[in-house]
Amino acid sequence: MPPRTRGGYTSTAPRRQPTGSERRQRVQLREVEPKHPRHDRDETEEVLEGAPGGPIDRCILRSFHKHVAAKIWLGEDRAPLKLVNHGAKLQLWELDVERSRIYETVQRSGLAPLISCSHRVASRPMLSAFCERWQPETTTFHLPFGEMTITLDDVASILHIPITGSMISFSQPLRVDDANALLVELLGTTDVEASRETKQCRSPSIRLQWLRENFSTITDVSSDDDIDFATRAFLLHLVGCTLFADKSATSVGVVYLELFRDLSMVGSYAWGAACLAFMYRQLTTATRFEVRQLGGYLTLLQAWIYEHFPEMFSSPDMAYIESRPRALRWRPHVIPDSLQSLRERLDRLQSSDVCWEPYVDHRAEHPFPDIAWFSGCIKCGLIVEPYHPERVLRQFGHIQTIPPRPFAPPRPDRSILLDQYWERWTDHVLIDQSRGRRCHYSGESVAEYMAWYDRISHRIVQPPHLRSGFTTDARSSLPSHTASTSDSRNARALHLLRHVISGGRQQSGDYFWGALNEAHSILAGSDETSASHSTPSPAPASHSTPSPATRPFFCPPTFIYPPPASVDPPPASVAPPAPAAGPTTSTTVYVRSKRKKKT
Repeated sequence: MPPRTRGGYTSTAPRRQPTGSERRQRVQLREVEPKHPRHDRDETEEVLEGAPGGPIDRCILRSFHKHVAAKIWLGEDRAPLKLVNHGAKLQLWELDVERSRIYETVQRSGLAPLISCSHRVASRPMLSAFCERWQPETTTFHLPFGEMTITLDDVASILHIPITGSMISFSQPLRVDDANALLVELLGTTDVEASRETKQCRSPSIRLQWLRENFSTITDVSSDDDIDFATRAFLLHLVGCTLFADKSATSVGVVYLELFRDLSMVGSYAWGAACLAFMYRQLTTATRFEVRQLGGYLTLLQAWIYEHFPEMFSSPDMAYIESRPRALRWRPHVIPDSLQSLRERLDRLQSSDVCWEPYVDHRAEHPFPDIAWFSGCIKCGLIVEPYHPERVLRQFGHIQTIPPRPFAPPRPDRSILLDQYWERWTDHVLIDQSRGRRCHYSGESVAEYMAWYDRISHRIVQPPHLRSGFTTDARSSLPSHTASTSDSRNARALHLLRHVISGGRQQSGDYFWGALNEAHSILAGSDETSASHSTPSPAPASHSTPSPATRPFFCPPTFIYPPPASVDPPPASVAPPAPAAGPTTSTTVYVRSKRKKKT
């Protein structure tokens, strides 16, 4: 027998023959083993394997069993996330005429638009509903019709901050002693003050309130050193309230202070790319079921939702002009719907409900940046996230094809290689062949895309037996085909009634009763729906109005009233017939007409 290798060493020992029990176990394993082995299999994945809307092929969403959407499908629920939003704190430190020198430096840095475009209000249910659809492996939102994400073009258009330049990199985490030294050197504090502040934060961070209390009173009449200290403090306060808002909700990392050492070089960084990487990481963290808070620049996420789903969530500002950041185009407001209602609305979304290219009118003032086609990794310090424009080609006006597998980001310690990769971004943009053809209509995709997407994605978040209007016992007793039809009918009626109730007393009585009549017709359509499965429905008449089921679920209701009965008037020469004697049974038809004046 020829020698065989075991662990790098040559062994001449004879191979042991398997026993009969081992042979039977191998045969049984071959029968049970699937064709494509799954990774990290556990009980949660086994339940989700056959669930409608769940990923069948785990080759992409490998960690889905830890995702909040997996827990929701199994019946567990999570309340809306707590949001870290510092939009109101920016108003506590204003750069007026007395601080013009500080404002000029901020203006040259490219971060000045952040002062005015931050939203003071953020909607918890809306942002939580979209966070449940974020998938860390692809860094995209998985919606019923495909993937979408926040791109570099979105960042540049919404915020008007630079997305090209040097990558923000840190070689290693900052220690507390090094943070104290930076505060003394770059902000002019004493060792005692710096140590006291970092000790109170219990990390190499400082409080935003501490920055305002110590540096907001410095004006143009102060010394040059004090103005430089105040400028660095203001910039650190600005990025801590916007781009790099963490879940502490009160502090900012001192590590970002190193970026403001040379105030003349602040504008050379790719702040937009760093903001996007930080936002990706915050969304990824919030997809875990045990997480209860969402950080990052929520103005970017909320404005992105307003831009791409304008008919569903947004409230536009009519005084907006295109020369300003697109974040100022919208009036932020709290969505009155519950988190479960928004889940169901997103589950019913279609490709035609999305505004795929919202910045067409904005291109004259802000042209499309070619770096948005960059395919690689973006980073913010030690945070490295993949950026995949090939997965969202429809957002660039191209036909969506089946994208390649997402690549895993490299280790943060390879920052030099990532920086060099980013500096040569023109060599790493998608070629014309990868971009594909332009769309003939908005949201177009190849024929085989949806079949592939349905196999690898989790399209539906809210399980059918937990939707509005159904208890678990009542839902389980319904047939499968009746359940889906009843759910959609019930959701349309609930949305219609919710729209009417939210109007209060400002609407007319006809509007109110018309809505009730239409809701009743929707809920009473069970017999018509079941009959349509057995017999073909007759062709609609030319004067018929589309049924409520054909209208988008987010559009305001269009109330359908029965047409007035047509009664031919009698000839002028013929007297009207006399009423018949005795009681008769007849149907009264009310005809609304104008009275003719007597001549």
